[in-house]
Amino acid sequence: MGSKNINISKALLIIGIIFVAFNLRPAITSVGPIIELIRSDLGISNGVAGFITTLPLISFALLSILAPKIGQMIGNERTIFLGLLVLCIGIITRSLGFMPTLFLGTLLVGVGVAIGNVLIPSIVKLHFPLKVGIVTSIYTTSMNTLAAVGSGVSIPLAKGQSLGWKWALAFWTVLAVIAMIIWLPQLRNNHKTSSSYSGPSSNGAMWRSSIAWQVTLFMGLQSFLFYCTVAWLPEILESHGMQLSIAGWMVSLMQLVGLPTTFLTPVIANRLKSQKMMVCVIGIVYLSGIMGLMFVKTNILLILSIICIGVAQGASISLALTMIGLRTKDSRQAANLSGMAQSIGYLLAAIGPTLVGFLFDYTQSWVTPLVIFIVISILMTIAGVGAGRNRYVAGESIQT
Repeated sequence: MGSKNINISKALLIIGIIFVAFNLRPAITSVGPIIELIRSDLGISNGVAGFITTLPLISFALLSILAPKIGQMIGNERTIFLGLLVLCIGIITRSLGFMPTLFLGTLLVGVGVAIGNVLIPSIVKLHFPLKVGIVTSIYTTSMNTLAAVGSGVSIPLAKGQSLGWKWALAFWTVLAVIAMIIWLPQLRNNHKTSSSYSGPSSNGAMWRSSIAWQVTLFMGLQSFLFYCTVAWLPEILESHGMQLSIAGWMVSLMQLVGLPTTFLTPVIANRLKSQKMMVCVIGIVYLSGIMGLMFVKTNILLILSIICIGVAQGASISLALTMIGLRTKDSRQAANLSGMAQSIGYLLAAIGPTLVGFLFDYTQSWVTPLVIFIVISILMTIAGVGAGRNRYVAGESIQT
């Protein structure tokens, strides 16, 4: 009977993790396809519009360091519920249709998402230490599936209702409320990140670890590319003559084609001692897709380029999250590395959408941003090769 209760508890936890993961992207990816509608309605520049996508990343950077500390004080499960509540409030606030509430709500959305981003890997490490790969596959695939849906349905939602883009943003409140209800059973638990490992596991040692920095840079650079393409790919494709509504669905396609690699990458990575070769393959596919956006003109070849980018994106985000589990010895190290990687990583990523917006305003061309994407993809590969080494963070000991 006890074993049956444990299985039910684990099943409820996995379902809860899936629904939390459902909320970690669509409130953000839904902005890119309708950013032109927001820009026109509020009378803002492309640079300022890009900041709407950047602001959640700044929240990620600030809250990712604090989230493990909050988890240690009140428990990871309760902290995640708090994050979902803040996310819900943020979605409602930014949908009111005024510039101050748009930016305040977007900031709160970032706070809510950041908490889930950081603490879910720690919960996976704690409850499923021998199944980090498969559970990471499940929740990253869930996350990316709804990210794709968010991009695809934004324009239909905005054009199908009198409230326009406001309704398209407010819609995601429903998903946050459902996740809060499903997460309620976890509030009976009060797991605070603790360490059973007697070696160097302090947060200070983490920040002195070269492996930790390489995981962080890999996380940040792949996030830079992801959020830039989610925010600006529709505009880039429109410059090639594609209709904006179709371009919005191309962002969905980009994310949907990445779902198989999102799922398979952690499973494969978990079986390998070193993930360096995987990183090299991801880098080559990413670079091919970006080069295609720069040089090809026909829709067929553009779609092939988008598929390459999507496949690489799906693999890179799931590999980055898997490395947090693989490069750490316990749930406390996982929480600290997750906080570090997502704080510094998303601070780096936050530069992207606004920088791209200002560069386009200045040059009226997408060539310079695409050159930057190429450089970033190369740097991401270099960092990922370092992060893929068979080492643990902090002590830099070889895994056995």
